Amino acid sequence: MSNAAAWPCLRAQGEGCVLDVSVAPNAKRTAADGLHDGALRVRLAAPPVDGKANQCLVDWLADELGCPKRAITLLRGQSSRRKQLQIALPVTTVSAWLGANVVPVPR
Repeated sequence: MSNAAAWPCLRAQGEGCVLDVSVAPNAKRTAADGLHDGALRVRLAAPPVDGKANQCLVDWLADELGCPKRAITLLRGQSSRRKQLQIALPVTTVSAWLGANVVPVPR
């Protein structure tokens, strides 16, 4: 399932892509946890205070995708559980990562 159309949380935008994320802070460890309501569900090992959860999300995603942190920008959701991230990578790269690391929820 590496095709971008198969992932409702991912869409191409310009030369990069936008990823919709639903976060759950204060988890034991940071990890992707499937899909939730059209967004990638990510459990974060950080509290939702002073931007720590947002920074944890960007750091983790950059590490997972093998890109610099500056390639990921938080577009929306600075103080919300629902976030949109602009990623300066081709949509095919992010889609392939999703296919290898995220088990989709059956519809």
